[in-house]
Amino acid sequence: MLTTRAIVIFSMATFSGLLLIGALFLFFFVDINGYKTKLEATASKALGVDVKVDGRMKLGFYPALRVALGEVSFRKHGVEVAFVKQVRFGLELIPLLQQAIEVHSVTLKQLRVSIERDGAGNFNFDKPEASGANLALQKLTKITLSDASLVYIDKQFGDVFESSGCNLGVKQIRLSDDTLFKLMKGLSSTAQLSCKELRRNDLMVSDIKVSARVNQGVVDLKLVSQRLFGAQGSGSIQADFSGAVPLYHVDYSLSQFQVEAFFKTQVPQEVAAGLMDFSMTLSMQGESVATIRQSAKGQVSLRGDDLMVYGTNFDQAFARFESSQQFNLIDAGAFFFAGPVGLMISKGYNFANLLQESKGHSQIRTLVSDWKVEHGVAQALDVAMATEKNRIALKGGLDFVNEQFDGVTVALVNTKGCVEVKQTIGGSFQNPEVGKPSILTSLAGPALKLLEKGKNILPDGECDVFYAGSVRPN
Repeated sequence: MLTTRAIVIFSMATFSGLLLIGALFLFFFVDINGYKTKLEATASKALGVDVKVDGRMKLGFYPALRVALGEVSFRKHGVEVAFVKQVRFGLELIPLLQQAIEVHSVTLKQLRVSIERDGAGNFNFDKPEASGANLALQKLTKITLSDASLVYIDKQFGDVFESSGCNLGVKQIRLSDDTLFKLMKGLSSTAQLSCKELRRNDLMVSDIKVSARVNQGVVDLKLVSQRLFGAQGSGSIQADFSGAVPLYHVDYSLSQFQVEAFFKTQVPQEVAAGLMDFSMTLSMQGESVATIRQSAKGQVSLRGDDLMVYGTNFDQAFARFESSQQFNLIDAGAFFFAGPVGLMISKGYNFANLLQESKGHSQIRTLVSDWKVEHGVAQALDVAMATEKNRIALKGGLDFVNEQFDGVTVALVNTKGCVEVKQTIGGSFQNPEVGKPSILTSLAGPALKLLEKGKNILPDGECDVFYAGSVRPN
């Protein structure tokens, strides 16, 4: 009489034998290339582009059933959108015997993607349709990319984004039944991403490593390593898609970055030297870029000591300002916008070129640029810097929703923090409107002596304080 254990062993052996027979049948009697047309049609419908397998399809059984495709191209209206040197699919055997495709793993080698948006905002591909074709990926548990690259050209805004040498490993993927329609809410997985280089126009970021964990709609990204402006950046991003409206939280810091590397993104000449610290904490929500920007709130800080400026001597320029009327305070204010966020501010006003117009050098003893962000607008909390003899301060806001300056005033202040000279900047980041400097008190000569006498008449030399922050006078 057979025992329960013997029955189980016999059943398992029988089942394994049937699988082996099925696999041998596929290997010897089924031409896998006969599936090529069906696979191309299924992929084309799912992705919204024309998929063509130019190489042969190969079938393998170790360590598991898999299909390898050579030289797969993705085209839209005859123009290549993507190309993969080799694709490997891990397949479920039993559905394949029933002429159905269920994929449990995907490996892409030397993936090359080219995305383009024209001046009207249209992309070079269509939005994929939600259809039964996507069911082939319902059992997907692992994705691997090696040596991938991406080029994104935005003709509407004149941006070019490139990434190269990227590797991605996504494991432990679990998809819920409604994932086809609510992808992020039903997705759970872990991932590792690395890229040798990322470029956006003239800005380059290198040695990027990111780890990610996704659990029921909550995405946690940790920036393991990243080099920007000659420094090591770190941070994290959490995106919560579990509710009705996506929520985002960003923490980022870039310690001791080279200010000269930042200005190199503006002009090739040497503008400044020194080390600065940047940090940012932001919370946002929304489904579109516009609503996400409008909801942004948090803190942004930029600080540095002992910075050297080449091409101008601030103190000399301030001393002879009344006679020359040639120096812009906004030029000095360029340093308040150094670092990652400053790339958006400085794109329309070429501060660096203006700093090259005169000769000499300056030392910035200390610089503080602290901002509070509410509803997508950064308001100056404590923004000032001190040279050997003077202090320059800033008030106003940076409207990132409408990409414009919001009542920004840069002022040369005295020891009491009152304005001696001020200058305004308004308009858009792309086309700023810089006002003429306004002298409220004389900076030198006989008029200064009269002013000093006048202070003795006024109680305690009273004046309207423009700046009362942490940067103290010499």
